[in-house]
Amino acid sequence: MESAPLRAYLVDDEPLAIERLGRMLANYDSLRIAGSSTDPAQALEFLNAAANVDVLFLDIQMPGMNGFELLSRLDVHPFVIFTTAYDQYALRAFEVNSIDYLLKPVETGQLERALAKLGRLRPVAKPDWQRSTDLPAMLKELAASLAGQRADYPRRIASRVGERISFLDLDAVTHFVARDKLTYAAVNGREHCVDQTIADLELKLAPGRFLRIHRAVLLNLDWVQEVNVSFAGRVLVSLKDERHSQLPVARDRVRLLRSRMDF
Repeated sequence: MESAPLRAYLVDDEPLAIERLGRMLANYDSLRIAGSSTDPAQALEFLNAAANVDVLFLDIQMPGMNGFELLSRLDVHPFVIFTTAYDQYALRAFEVNSIDYLLKPVETGQLERALAKLGRLRPVAKPDWQRSTDLPAMLKELAASLAGQRADYPRRIASRVGERISFLDLDAVTHFVARDKLTYAAVNGREHCVDQTIADLELKLAPGRFLRIHRAVLLNLDWVQEVNVSFAGRVLVSLKDERHSQLPVARDRVRLLRSRMDF
């Protein structure tokens, strides 16, 4: 027996974005659009009244109520796929928490991957991050971040060696690297052990400065001297430190690096 199409609802304050995503989704028989809205308050009212929405395509940055605020006010959470144009803190938080998202403008390939994943879930089950008991706190933190309420990014970081603790100026840290289950901060070519994971540092450090370019490397963009792209497509970042360090960029991070460095 063929499964009934999943019911989708679209929320985005840009009418053209909804129109474009709607046209793309119309090509899939496994999904039917139950409605859409450019007004997050109107969307909230609809979603709390309708218990039969299977998947929510939700914009993040909207005036009046961002996507995280809307989600935190839902009585029942459908499967959520966030859409975002450009917000580094949100993207890093998504990767750390395995949150499903599409980077706008949404491309056919990434939409197909998201729908293929969704199609394997019958009945549609909430992903791990939506079933976490930490969900309310996480949504509150993300919503506050987008609202500009998080300005307390650290300027120094502690490094412990035995009983001795020193403090490193983050302006001088060229990058962080994870190796052998430890994390190191690089300063003038020297590595200092820090008691935090790369994932933790992603969420704590200023998003305008630090970018994860590899699962084991968090880069201080202020120290980038040049970016080298080989014929094979391999990307290396050269730094302005004394050793002219070179760091590899993972293939799935190249696009984000390009947008941040504007090249």
